[in-house]
Amino acid sequence: MENIVGKIRTYYPVSDEALDALVCLFERFVFPPKTIIIHAGKLDRKVYFIEKGITRSYVLHSGKQITTWFSKEGDVACGSWDLCRHKAGFEYVETLEETTAYSISVEQLDELYRSYIDLANWMRVLQQENFLRLQDIHIRRLNWSAQERYEHLTKECPELFQRVNLGYIASFLGITQQSLSRIRANRLFLT
Repeated sequence: MENIVGKIRTYYPVSDEALDALVCLFERFVFPPKTIIIHAGKLDRKVYFIEKGITRSYVLHSGKQITTWFSKEGDVACGSWDLCRHKAGFEYVETLEETTAYSISVEQLDELYRSYIDLANWMRVLQQENFLRLQDIHIRRLNWSAQERYEHLTKECPELFQRVNLGYIASFLGITQQSLSRIRANRLFLT
C-alpha cells in the first residue's frame, strides 16, 4: 500500500491511526485490462484506491467515448456523483492495464470522516485539488491551442504516453487522433 499511503500523505498529513482504520476496511481487487469498474447510470457506492495500474474515466457523447480523467498509482477512482450526491453518475471508469485496487464503501468512508478529522481534511483537500485541476483543463481547452495542451500534458504527465492508448490521450486533449499524430510528428521534426 506504499503508493496509496504515499499519495494520501502528499495531500494531507493523515495520522497512522487514521490510515490503519482506513486500510482495515479495504477490500483488494486485481482487475484485468479493459474492465469497467464503475458504470454510468448505475449507483456505485465504492471508492477505489489504486495501488498499481491505471484507469481512465470517460463519458459517452453521441456514441463516442470522451476521456475525462486518468487515475494511476496512489490515486482514487470513483464516480463523483456517487460519492458526493448519492446518485448514479454519468461516467465510466475502465482499467487500462492490470490494476490492483482497494475499495471501500462511501458509507464506510463517511463514518471514518466522522471519527478522524484528518481523513475528512484529506478528502476535502483532494476534492479541492481535483476541482482546480478540472477547472484548469476546462480553461486550457477554451484558450490554448491543441499544441499547447499537448505540450502541457507531456510535461505534467509524461508517463501517460508510455501507458495509455494515443486515442484516449487525444480524446482527453479534445482533439482527434490524427491531429495528435500531426502534433507529435511536427514536434519530432522540430527537435
